Amino acid sequence: MSAASALIVGCGDVGGRLARQLLALGWQVSGLRRSVKLLPEGVRPIAADLSDRRMPDDWPEQAPGYLVYCVAASQHDEAGYKAAYVEGLRNVLGWLQRSGQAPRRLLFVSSSSVFAQKGGEWVDETSATEPEGYSGKLMLEAERLALASGIPASIVRLTGIYGPGREWLLTQVRQGYRVADEPPLYGNRIHADDAAGLLAFLLQADARGVALEDCYIGVDDAPAPLAEVVAWLREYLGVTEWSDEQRVRRTGSKRCSNQRARALGWAPQYSTYKEGYAAILQGIN
Repeated sequence: MSAASALIVGCGDVGGRLARQLLALGWQVSGLRRSVKLLPEGVRPIAADLSDRRMPDDWPEQAPGYLVYCVAASQHDEAGYKAAYVEGLRNVLGWLQRSGQAPRRLLFVSSSSVFAQKGGEWVDETSATEPEGYSGKLMLEAERLALASGIPASIVRLTGIYGPGREWLLTQVRQGYRVADEPPLYGNRIHADDAAGLLAFLLQADARGVALEDCYIGVDDAPAPLAEVVAWLREYLGVTEWSDEQRVRRTGSKRCSNQRARALGWAPQYSTYKEGYAAILQGIN
């Protein structure tokens, strides 16, 4: 029996972590990105620019068992999001069609930005998606494109990804980041390793014949008010000064649930921000 295979489009931070996890499980992994020199060892390289409609020269002749679309916009504006998530996916689907290839399943990595709830309410995969900003609207457009692709597809809406190299909040806290306690401003997080782990878990489940839902939320077990997270990090880091200039700009506040993924048998390695940030900081020290 041949090994399971996956093509990871956008094999960067989370995609690279996913690739390493799948390789350790004996999967064959191809990775598509512009700078293939940055791919993990053992990943078959596919150099491509997703904004170019032309099929990459080294597009695989054999259909990948699974396609994971896991890109990050290099340009953080409306045009950049449309190019990365909508047009890029459309190009990849076109390459598959022209090659006569049909993966067993497509995992499209989306974002909780498709949710507009801001009153601290709980949100799950059945909650209304009525995004107000361009990022959420374009993510939702890309999700619909994936689900209408003709390939069995599952959407994975990741929440705020943090981890080594994703330490914006730690930097802000060290500078005396100030945030109001009331009303609580809930945030949702997932460690980058857990984001990749959820994707790997879903791929393995499908490969075993488990019926997957069309959407999952990737989040840890405990959405928490930002003030609580900042207070815990200040104590952990020994920060005593406050900055008069640092002010929180976020207005959204919701609590995302991971119960659907957990019901399938997945569990995050870092169940709350405390375990995740402690691991990062211990790694730095």
